[in-house]
This record gives sequence, structure tokens and C-alpha cells, in this order.
Amino acid sequence: MSASGKPLLGLWLYRSGENWDTKTEVPIQEAIELAQPKEEKNKQATKELERISIIFSLKNQVGGLVRALQAFQDLGINVLHIESRTSNTAENESDFFVDIECDVQQLEQVGTLLRREVKTMVIGSYQNRGNEFSPPIPLSATTSFDFEDMPWFPKRIQDIDLAQNVLRYGSALDADHPGFKDPIYRERREHFARIANNHKYGKPIPQVQYTQEEIKTWGTVFRELHKRYQKHACKEYLENWPQLVKYCGYREDNIPQLQDVNIFLKRKTGFQLRPVAGYLSPRDFLSGLAFRLFHCTQYIRHSSDPFYTPEPDCCHELLGHMPLLANPKVPGILYKSWCLTNNLRYCFGQLYFFTIEFGLCKQNGEMKVYGAGLLSSVAELEYAISHPEKISRFDPNVTCKQECIITSYQLGYWYTDSFEEAKEKMRAYAEGIQRPFGIRYNPYTQSVEALSNEQKIEAVVSELRGDLCIVNSALKKISERDANLDIHRFDDLLRTGLKIQGEEGDETTQE
Repeated sequence: MSASGKPLLGLWLYRSGENWDTKTEVPIQEAIELAQPKEEKNKQATKELERISIIFSLKNQVGGLVRALQAFQDLGINVLHIESRTSNTAENESDFFVDIECDVQQLEQVGTLLRREVKTMVIGSYQNRGNEFSPPIPLSATTSFDFEDMPWFPKRIQDIDLAQNVLRYGSALDADHPGFKDPIYRERREHFARIANNHKYGKPIPQVQYTQEEIKTWGTVFRELHKRYQKHACKEYLENWPQLVKYCGYREDNIPQLQDVNIFLKRKTGFQLRPVAGYLSPRDFLSGLAFRLFHCTQYIRHSSDPFYTPEPDCCHELLGHMPLLANPKVPGILYKSWCLTNNLRYCFGQLYFFTIEFGLCKQNGEMKVYGAGLLSSVAELEYAISHPEKISRFDPNVTCKQECIITSYQLGYWYTDSFEEAKEKMRAYAEGIQRPFGIRYNPYTQSVEALSNEQKIEAVVSELRGDLCIVNSALKKISERDANLDIHRFDDLLRTGLKIQGEEGDETTQE
């Protein structure tokens, strides 16, 4: 964004609720008013306003944003919300997201005016009418659900391209970062940031040629952590380690490539990786998890301190997260966070932090670790295990209130009696979210569906019945060979959780 655009954006945000004076000297505005009959002008005040989202791209040049925003002022359109970010698709460009209230006629007029100033534009409605403008690029904002006032969230896996808001670090490092004064390290970080910012869903993740210094740093961390895994890591973590060595090149003298790990994970659990430039916003990170897409850094911590990093790096991602993401039991704890209020999103972010990042569980009477933050930190792993007084039983309603510490040890840690218990507690917590509809991820279309009426639910049930028939057939065949197979256990698993309110308000399990 140009220097002149920044103060204007702030002014617009501050005064977006006021009625701005129309500039009559603008020729386009005069033409619109002259062409409008008096009767239509009188009707315009009573027309029903609609909430619209517009995304457009501008070149970073003096006056560009001024001319674009002038279109809303000239038409007397109320701006509800505006955001800007550096374009991920082109250099020297910025993307702008604007929420407005206007009627159909104003929408057509603002579309005409904006097209004269912007490079690309997409207009999406919150109402149940399709996209009236042919978008140059696909955008989920044009997708309509059955409920008004629904906040935007990614509805297709491709929409994750629009949810890449890096809050900290990336190509810019804070003054207290170990690599802040190292120009070579900063240049490498800019290289990794370009890879992440230019990446689009469906494209292969570019290979990285790591330097000898980077490989040495990786080797130091790898060697010290690997000594501790057999003693402290949970069995779900250890199960896939041999396959990561075999198929992804997990070795002390080699940093695995994200594309190799991405292919491995997709075949094992359906998870996919996406490169990210730095510390992503909780909203965007959780949105990726809901699509089984994990944002993963490619850069490595500074060599001056191999056992400390103030941010996630490839040691944290590859050593801490990947072995668990390859385990089919894990996705159940990676909770869905679609369409949440800011407060609920904060709670889910806290629960993710104290489970997937710093969680523990009991196995064979011993405390084991499954949190990636602990499994990628030699010092904090030893600290957590050696301080049992700081470990409490996991309770989502309590855990979500604990403060997350980024640059030092946590004030406390949380455990469950098993990995499955953590999953069940998170499912129960997610069920308490108050929404007038259900949300389901369709793995075939890789998109989100709102289960808002009987017909949609019936279609899902029909699909599930087909899967249950396959399970039933498999159980019959296995039971013929194995007389000890506990059929009732599977029956209980299928029935558990399928509850609705009865006529008297009691919850009843359906047969």
C-alpha cells in the first residue's frame, strides 16, 4: 500500500458509519443522478439494503486507494468493515476486503465504478442469490448458505489461499530474535517467505536446498530429541517413526522436504501440508486444520541457539507434529472451528495449544507426551516431565482459560488418562457450541456443507448407511474366523453420541 493510502484507510475505518458529503463535481456521480427519475430516487430510500462483500486488488501507487474508496463515498454506501493485506499473487499489489450495505442498483453502480480503478474484483452476496458478476478468480465469498449474517470462513479447501494472515515474524524479525542481526539468516527467511506467499493449493511444495549450517542445526536438535522419544513419547507418536525414516528421509544429516512428507501424510491420513511464512493467526491456522490441511514452516531456527526458537520452525513441525499427523487416531482431536465467534475461536485456540502442542496422557501407568511443543524442545520436555505438580487433569472448560506462554516454559500442563479421552472431551466441548445448524466437511468435494434442513441431513444419512453396510459386512466375515470378536463393543461405539431430544426433553439414544 502506498504511504498516502495508509492514513486514508485509517480515516475510512474511523468514519465509515458517518454520512459523507457527496462530491457533486465528480462527472460520474452527476451522470448517475441525472439519469435517475425522481420516482426512483424516492423509492431508493425505502429499498431493502443487502450486505455485500467485495474483494479487489490494487497496484501500490499514489492515489490508487483514494480513487477506489471514492466510489463508495460518491454512491452514499455504508462501509461496515475493511481489511487490507499484501497480495500473495503479485508483487507491488495489495488486496482489500470490504463489507458494505447497499441495494441492488447501488451494487451495479459501484461495480462499474470500481472496475475502472482495480485490477481484479470479486463481489459476493450474503443473501441467497448467485454471483451477478463474473469473477476473474474463484472466491468462496460468492458461496451462499441458508443463514444471513454468517461471518466469512473458508468453505472450500482452495479458500485457504485467502486465509494466510501471518501475525509474527515471517520475513520480518523482532529485535529480540536470535537471527535479527544476521543478514544471511534474514535473507534466507525472506526466501522462505516468498515460497510460502506464492504457494497455491494443489501445487507441489517447492524443494528447498538447505545449507550445511542449517543441516548442522537440524542434526543437533534431531540427535538430542531422538534420545528421549522412546522414554517420553506416547505410542501413537512412535508408531509411524520407522515409516518417516523410510519414506521421508528422517535422518540426522538430512532435513526432510515438505513435499515428500505431504505425499506420505495424504496417503496415511488424508492430511496435507502447506508452507507458511511465520506465526499464523489462530483463525487461519484452525481453518486449515478443519480441512485436514496443516500449515508448516520450512525455515529453521538460528544456529546460535539450536535449542531455542521463539516461533515454530521446521524442527518443531517435522519432529513434533508429523509423526502424530500420520496416525489415523489423531484427526478426532483436531476440532472443527468453522463459523465461530471471536471468543469461541480464542477458546479453541487455547485448547489446541494445551493439547496438540503441550498435551500429555497416561499409558501403562506412566506419563507420556504427545504435544509437539514438548516433543520438539529438549529443555521443556525434561522440565514438564520432572515437575508433576504442574500437570493437571484436562478439562476443556478450565484449560481454555489458562494463559499461553510463547517465549518461556508454560505455567501448567494438562493430561488425560488416554489419548482417546482427550479426543472425547474435545468432541463433547465442540457439541456445546450454540449454532442454529450443523456443519459437515465433505471429503469428496473438499468443501463445507451447512446441514440446515431435513433434506440435507437425509442425504448425509443415506451416505453413512452405505458405509455402515460395508462395516457390517466386514464384521460378519471377521466373526466367522474369530469367535472372540466382541461385536457388542462395535455396536456401542456406533450408538454412542447419537442422541436427540425426546418429547419430554429427555435425551434418548436412537435404535
